[in-house]
Amino acid sequence: MKSSSLHAGRLLRSSALGMSLAVAVAAAPASAQDADANPQNEAYDDSAVIVVTAQGRSQLLSDVPVAISAVSAETLQNSGANDIRQLNQVAPSLLVSSTGSEANGSARIRGIGTVGDNPGLESSVPVFIDGVYRSRSGIGLNELGEIDRVEVQRGPQGTLGGRNSSAGLISIYSKKPEFQFGGSGEITYGNYDYWRLGGSITGPISDTLAARLDGIWVKRDGFYKDEANDTRVNDRDRYFLRGQLLFEPTDALSVRLIGDYTYRDEKCCAAVFIDNSVNPLIGDLNNPSRLPGVPLAGNQNNIIQVLTDLGQDPSAFSQGYDRNISVTPGRSYAGQTKDYGFSGQIDYDFGGATLTSITAYREYRSSQAGDLDYGTVDILYRADDPDTYRQFHTFTQELRLQGEAFDGKLDWLVGGFYANEKLTVRDNLRFGEDYGKFAACRLVTGSTLVPFYDPSTTNCISPTGQFALGNNLIPTLPTGVGPLILAGVNNLASISDRGSINDVYRQNGKNWALFTHNIFHITDKLDFTFGVRYTNDKKKFSATFTNDNTACVANQALFEPLLSGPLAATAAGILGLSCQGNSTSELDGVSIRDKRSEDEWTGTAILSYKPIHDLMLYASYSRGYKAGGFNLDRSALKPPVILAGANSSSSFAAVGGAQALVGNLQFDPEQVNSYELGAKYATGPFSLGLTLFRSDFENFQLNTFNGSTYIVQTINGCTSDLAGGDRDQSKFTGAPNYNPAAATTGACAAEDVSWGVRSQGFELEASLVPARSFRMTAGLTYARTKYRDNLVGNSAGDPLDQALRKLPGDNMSNAPELVATGSIAWTPDIGSSGMTGLVYLDGRMTSDYNTGSDLFPQKEQDGYAIINARVGLRGADEKWGIELWAQNLFNKQYAQVAFNSPFQEGATSSGTAFADPQYPGGRQIFSMFLAEPRTYGVTLRGKF
Repeated sequence: MKSSSLHAGRLLRSSALGMSLAVAVAAAPASAQDADANPQNEAYDDSAVIVVTAQGRSQLLSDVPVAISAVSAETLQNSGANDIRQLNQVAPSLLVSSTGSEANGSARIRGIGTVGDNPGLESSVPVFIDGVYRSRSGIGLNELGEIDRVEVQRGPQGTLGGRNSSAGLISIYSKKPEFQFGGSGEITYGNYDYWRLGGSITGPISDTLAARLDGIWVKRDGFYKDEANDTRVNDRDRYFLRGQLLFEPTDALSVRLIGDYTYRDEKCCAAVFIDNSVNPLIGDLNNPSRLPGVPLAGNQNNIIQVLTDLGQDPSAFSQGYDRNISVTPGRSYAGQTKDYGFSGQIDYDFGGATLTSITAYREYRSSQAGDLDYGTVDILYRADDPDTYRQFHTFTQELRLQGEAFDGKLDWLVGGFYANEKLTVRDNLRFGEDYGKFAACRLVTGSTLVPFYDPSTTNCISPTGQFALGNNLIPTLPTGVGPLILAGVNNLASISDRGSINDVYRQNGKNWALFTHNIFHITDKLDFTFGVRYTNDKKKFSATFTNDNTACVANQALFEPLLSGPLAATAAGILGLSCQGNSTSELDGVSIRDKRSEDEWTGTAILSYKPIHDLMLYASYSRGYKAGGFNLDRSALKPPVILAGANSSSSFAAVGGAQALVGNLQFDPEQVNSYELGAKYATGPFSLGLTLFRSDFENFQLNTFNGSTYIVQTINGCTSDLAGGDRDQSKFTGAPNYNPAAATTGACAAEDVSWGVRSQGFELEASLVPARSFRMTAGLTYARTKYRDNLVGNSAGDPLDQALRKLPGDNMSNAPELVATGSIAWTPDIGSSGMTGLVYLDGRMTSDYNTGSDLFPQKEQDGYAIINARVGLRGADEKWGIELWAQNLFNKQYAQVAFNSPFQEGATSSGTAFADPQYPGGRQIFSMFLAEPRTYGVTLRGKF
């Protein structure tokens, strides 16, 4: 009994609870409910009962009056889950995706999550492994090893320990060491030359000490083919080791020590251009009669013309889901990740109370190179440099004391949590070798200079055009301006392999909290749960910049005087292309620093009632919170061009220097008020759960890439009508443009600012176990996760950034309204030999949704269904097994996220104004990160 929970006997209070449905093992959605005792019904298996700790204490799922999905080891194995992404198949309210970097993979619950690849934002859905908080949810994309169960809790969390979360959390529990010797192993081979070797061994060292060792090695070719560099991208090359010791000298004391190490050396993450059917105005790309330098038709996208003239294969813009990617020769997606740490959990039963202490230290370091323009023309890249990385050093300490009082009428818990997280980001984001010519050609083809377009020259201006500009022979230009424009274009064209050299961002965050969570058993049928938490969060931020882009500063000197005159648009265009992303030597050697502190009260209240043994009803309210922080991207300091009337200036010095603008990097904490009504019913082999929910978010933290800069903005609503001042004006006027008056019409009085995002709907979960060998589960989530009709950019009521003008009144990105999941597991006996078969299917069907955080219509994803399948044969007591499997069986192709291709927003090839039916993206070119294609293979298993 050494490995059993210290409190299982006390908390499993009745034989009826002990006969909880075996469907808990197969539970995809958490539908496991207790069943009436029926020892003659072979559908039940007491050893298969899942016990969860969603309320800080061991309980059966049916006793937990919160929305939770519990996924067992068997379900994870059948579904082929090696990391948290596969949980999508068995938890309908959850969506896990990875895009530009697996270091910041995103998890969403009920449509709410933290998007984008910015480590300054904490996760709305954090990941805990064996009770230890992981700094970002993307860390859960590592191999998990031998897992006991996974709990997905929906809604705000925080009164039970760990870090606060505003949307939910994912808790992963590994298998403990056992006092009985045993082991297991598997060998898997699949398409894309996929190999996976895994093994585990456990057993006693003494009567009081047990150990476990898990190890996994994975190697696989990438899903994308990079023909320019003769390699494959999005591959697998990783290993994972975890060792554990469990020391139980008495029934009162348990000490568990865990150490783990993960190493990955992989190429990630490639993208392809979105098919030209999304934006038909990119032109007749495959017309062989169009010669380089000959303009496309006047209504076509000038960026397409520039890219193809500079070497981009035009077929890349119409390849659809073809995984032959466009990469600049010599550029790389190489990356290395090291993730390791140690934790110790001590549980001591004093008799009347139990003390739990979890102490952990972790380090995570990830470097990731990339060809970040996602095309052949060398526009933007991050070098493969070991000195470029993001790194977390995290120490956490959690203490909980819990027990019973008043003859079992009160289950009480009090505790504290402390975290010290040191984050370092080193970056070398640089313009490519072709950027200068690309930018010059883009400027020429998108302006009145288009008659002089000549891609064979260094500055994309024909010799005739250069002569005309240099000698003031263009009548539409004021005297003296022609030579100035020529000089500016020449400066722009000189940008080759320029940008940051080694920018360093440092953030030291300290978070401590006190919390309590108490269950009052008012009667045998009525419980009241009350929890409260106080959190103090402090962050210190500093950054040092290095940059060698002198062209930006040179053009600032030339064109700042023109920003307030009739040539303001031309001057702004040249400056914007010279300095976008704040890539300027003006920042070279500049340091900035800042700090912030916040104090928050959060809590929960739940009333649960069991009118009959088989039915639980509950109602709850929760106040959730996610800390604010700093946008770790220099482009957020200021726009590359500032237009402010007669005193316009684009330089940092003119606006007080970078330190004066450091406040632009801060964003406020995310807060939520959440309400739930739920029912859980179980009788015999059938169980059913229903949850109705509504969550209102204030200061929702949104991260958006607008094609040139990363925008981190907190989204709120305005109770007053902004009369469309925050919106895409085409909704009112038919003009495909932003609202030029938004800076005034889009503002809201501070006293009228309220929630800006609402998630509401229902979750329906069911399971059926008519026999021990057959299990079915089903889940349905309807989540209407929308922005408010009138939106502002922060709690002060400042206008919404016009890059987000599509948000008001629309559904959030990656938030399908309807998701259905289901699974069938059949394990029939084969003769009397003890052998069994395995037939397993699971599926997820998703309705339409938008994959872009700015909700541009070009980023819409049609609904789809994903099916996984597994068939196999197992020996007696599952001592051996062979399984054939397929993930994404029908090879459904879809985009995880679509985004604005960097610096690739165009005009018309004639340089004239246009009315574009594809607004609001206009002539922006788009790329997308694809989901995984069909994979299949065979697995051999053995255990002793």
